[in-house]
Amino acid sequence: MSFQEVQASFVAHIKDPDNVAKPSDVEERRMKIYRELFFNNVEGFVASAFPVLKSLYNQCEWYSLVRKFFAQHSCESPYFLEISQEFLHFLENTYQPTEYDPVFMYELAHYEWVELNVSILKREPSDRIRDERIQENDALYLSSVAQCVQYTFPVHQIQTDFQPSEPEGGPYGFVVYRDHDDETQFIALNPMTSLLLTSIEQNPGVSILQLSEQIAQQIPGFSAEQLLLGALQTLQQFTELGIIVDKKNNSALLRS
Repeated sequence: MSFQEVQASFVAHIKDPDNVAKPSDVEERRMKIYRELFFNNVEGFVASAFPVLKSLYNQCEWYSLVRKFFAQHSCESPYFLEISQEFLHFLENTYQPTEYDPVFMYELAHYEWVELNVSILKREPSDRIRDERIQENDALYLSSVAQCVQYTFPVHQIQTDFQPSEPEGGPYGFVVYRDHDDETQFIALNPMTSLLLTSIEQNPGVSILQLSEQIAQQIPGFSAEQLLLGALQTLQQFTELGIIVDKKNNSALLRS
């Protein structure tokens, strides 16, 4: 057996010891150390990234879930954040839910991953905190350390004693962001505010005037003028929180 074949056999057994026999020339005591070391590292990464999700399982169920991820999914990176993102991809694309899994499993995992991701994002140098009040023609941008998300379940409220069995009262929109002290925060959004922020996220540089005209075409019963007044007040609050920012132009960046 070639070295590559031995290596592949070794890895296959570590990932799925229940179904793949260990290499015959490696003693069980040593193999057990390797199995526990690799699995415990991966389980630790996943547990750290998804603490609320983990709290909804007993130990046996949780280890079974992580074991399936470890055995069935090929991670391309050893980095903590990227392993957690790979776990999210596994839940979305590969994993077949069992009777032990909550129906909101993927949404909760996605929300927890967004919080983690926002907490370590690198703030773009072009972000500029706005000191002046926004005007109706100002170009608006979502902070590079903010993200808008929407779910059918109230993921921000889920815990061991609150586990809804079906969507109710949604959709639930949030903006997850880092504040001026670089602490990760979230704000629950009503549908109109969620639409405003998502539109800015998807159309960087759009103005409130343009937003009001676009949304007036989507929502009957509101004129662009009515929407403009409400948007000015709402987005000014998000500007003060640093969620809405200005962008330095290229010449300003070169001089800084």
